[in-house]
Amino acid sequence: MRPLQTSRLIPASPEQIFSAFTDPARLARWWGPAGFRNTFELFQFETGGRWKYVMHGPDGRDYDNESTFVEVLPRQKVVIEHTSLPKYRLTITLEPSEVGTTVSWVQEFEKPDVARGIAHIVVPANEQNLDRLTAEVVPA
Repeated sequence: MRPLQTSRLIPASPEQIFSAFTDPARLARWWGPAGFRNTFELFQFETGGRWKYVMHGPDGRDYDNESTFVEVLPRQKVVIEHTSLPKYRLTITLEPSEVGTTVSWVQEFEKPDVARGIAHIVVPANEQNLDRLTAEVVPA
């Protein structure tokens, strides 16, 4: 199976978008699909750093997550290895343009059959995540 991919042109600079990743309070506000909120236990935003958090779903369920920041290139790229199930690698790149920044989101699952089984959830969730990021960095 091919990676799950999406991209979005956001009318903000790479610096503005990257800062929404570096500040844990801001990241907790926009990370995840619509209706979710987050509680961070550990947030080491650097190459090799760990990230442990709970996503609180709109249905009242809690989802434990643990990841490693494989690569952090300021204003350019963030690569996250999701080490709890389902295992995947998420590569987020920031490409500046004259009108903003194209944020590309490429998610590669360890097991293709898992990706196929949850693609109907993950694809719209990734779009919602970019909606929330846009709302975080673009003033209303």
